[in-house]
Amino acid sequence: MKSLANLANQPVGIPLLADDVLEFHAARLLLLLRLCGKSGRIEGLTKMAKLDFFVRYPQFFEFACKKLGMEVSVSVRQVESSMIKFHYGPWDHRYYHILSYLEAKDLVSITANGNMYQLKLTEQGSEAAGFLATDSAFLNVARHMKEVKKALGNKSGSRLKKLVYEIFKDEVAKRSIGEVID
Repeated sequence: MKSLANLANQPVGIPLLADDVLEFHAARLLLLLRLCGKSGRIEGLTKMAKLDFFVRYPQFFEFACKKLGMEVSVSVRQVESSMIKFHYGPWDHRYYHILSYLEAKDLVSITANGNMYQLKLTEQGSEAAGFLATDSAFLNVARHMKEVKKALGNKSGSRLKKLVYEIFKDEVAKRSIGEVID
C-alpha cells in the first residue's frame, strides 16, 4: 500500500487499485470514526475493526441484522476491500500503518486507555471527515455507515467480536489466522 504521492511516478499503463492506496483507507477510517463512533470517538481497535468489517461486508451486515431481528436498508452491495481473520476476528493488517498516517497528519489522536486504545478525530480530522461525508464519491458508504451505527454502534468491541464468531462460523470463525474473508 502506497500513498498517492508515491504513486505519481508510476507508469500510466500500470493499473492502480483503490485498495492499494493509503488515502482511500484513511478516508474510510475518518468516516468510520465520524459516522459510526460517538462524537468522533471509538473505544478500542476491536470495535473499530468490527464496525469496519460490517461496513466493508454489507451482505454480512444485512444477514447479522436479520439474525438480530432488525430491519436495515443496505444500499451498498459489494465488498469494498477484503479483510483477514486474525486473533480477534476480522482485521486488516494495514490498520497500524493507516492509523499512524492519520495520527501523523493530525487527523486522529490515539491514546491508551487501560488495555485498549481510544481513537478520536481531532478538530482537523472532524473537518476532513465532514467534507468526505458530503462528497458524492462517499455518499453511499456514508449512508451505509449510518445504518451500521444505528444497528451496532452501541455494542462493545468484544460483543461485536462475539457476534461475528456466532453468526459467521464458516465465513470467519473457522478460517485460519491470516486467511482472507470472502
